[in-house]
Amino acid sequence: MANNDVVVSGIRPTGVPHLGNLRGALQQWVDLQEKYPCFYFIADWHALFGLEERSREIKENTKKVLATLLAVGLDPEKSTIFIQSQVPEHLTLFTIFSAITPVGWLERNPTLKDMVRAEEPLPYGLLGYPVLQAADILLYKGTMVPVGKDQQPHLEISREIARRFNSLFGVEFFPEPQAVLNEYPVLPGTDGRKMSKSYSNVISIEDDHETVRFKVRQMITDPQKIRKSDPGHPDICSVFQLEKGFVDSAYSKDIYDRCVQGLLGCVEHKNMLADIIWQYLEPIREKYFYYLEHEEELWKIASYGNEKAAKVAKETMREVLDIIGL
Repeated sequence: MANNDVVVSGIRPTGVPHLGNLRGALQQWVDLQEKYPCFYFIADWHALFGLEERSREIKENTKKVLATLLAVGLDPEKSTIFIQSQVPEHLTLFTIFSAITPVGWLERNPTLKDMVRAEEPLPYGLLGYPVLQAADILLYKGTMVPVGKDQQPHLEISREIARRFNSLFGVEFFPEPQAVLNEYPVLPGTDGRKMSKSYSNVISIEDDHETVRFKVRQMITDPQKIRKSDPGHPDICSVFQLEKGFVDSAYSKDIYDRCVQGLLGCVEHKNMLADIIWQYLEPIREKYFYYLEHEEELWKIASYGNEKAAKVAKETMREVLDIIGL
């Protein structure tokens, strides 16, 4: 990556953040802020598009996500942390990109069918989701975008839109943003599937110690390991897979060997995992509730980030309007 790289990424305020968010995308964000200029936003417009039934929850969820971003270690002096809807240039650039983006590009988006409910008509906002995402990134001339593998098709559309704008207007203005894939493992939820609010299998930032213990105790382990002395199969055990997201390789190998050799029981292992998770979660949770209890401070930080983002966004739009002749 070049020295003039800019990182841009967002998170939708669709509920209380969970361990999968904390140890996945948000940990990557914290790492990147030490190396690059970063723009991290709460994507409240994205939460609204195609999700009308949740619109009344967006403001409350925005507050919780903002508190989470600060609790995990994002620094408003190192990163620009802001709320998407508070920078109107996002929608202005989205409108311009909508005018030049072929519908066919959006219809071939492989993630579209996963997002659409079969029994409902397709909202324009959902079809245009990748166009707004392109505006979000290119408004700050982002070159690096932390994404999961499922978001890569959207990012390819962002590159196509950047190329099309540059070609149509004979400029080399927008960069072609590249994916920065997350090196942190995808955490399994309490049912063994990917941790997701959609599956109701999460350990959330709001869970207390006893709730964490209860949820871990419900996790399914190796069905063939009935007694402690039975040889286990950690590779099919969701407890072992979740634990790998919080421990180093040496610890993980020791647990693996003890399980295989029949030296570690499942109940004991679950108790160990619950304590490991709580050791990680407790200080983050404490900061999270601090910010929720000090709303004035929280919104002041958001306002500071909104102003920083708006300054860059206004300059980009001034240049864009000059290029297109408006």
